[in-house]
Amino acid sequence: VQLQASGGGLVQAGGSLRLSCAASGLTFSLYRLGWFRQAPGKEQEFVAGISRSGSTTNLADSVKGRFAISRDNAKNTVYLQMNALKPEDTAVYYCAADLGTVILVSPTYRRWGQGTQVTVSS
Repeated sequence: VQLQASGGGLVQAGGSLRLSCAASGLTFSLYRLGWFRQAPGKEQEFVAGISRSGSTTNLADSVKGRFAISRDNAKNTVYLQMNALKPEDTAVYYCAADLGTVILVSPTYRRWGQGTQVTVSS
């Protein structure tokens, strides 16, 4: 099983980025998916989660109205669209996957990607 995150980079405050996470080696449609982030010196933080079908999503309060999570089961890929970025969004972003139905907001997913750096300048 492999999760490959991409799309991070340096952006000015107010800008947008779209992260992608491509999965392989698993039956993608059976997995609930999540995005987490970790800033230097801080604990890992839940950002967004999506159900197996994509019909249900869950966003952290800190990103509601700015971020959106989606998935394409035909492409084995989950996305995180990030708009109106703020300097406090700066972190390494990780995608995660786990079998099951209920979206997990804790970092207990069994499968993790390698992370992609997002840096938002003021």
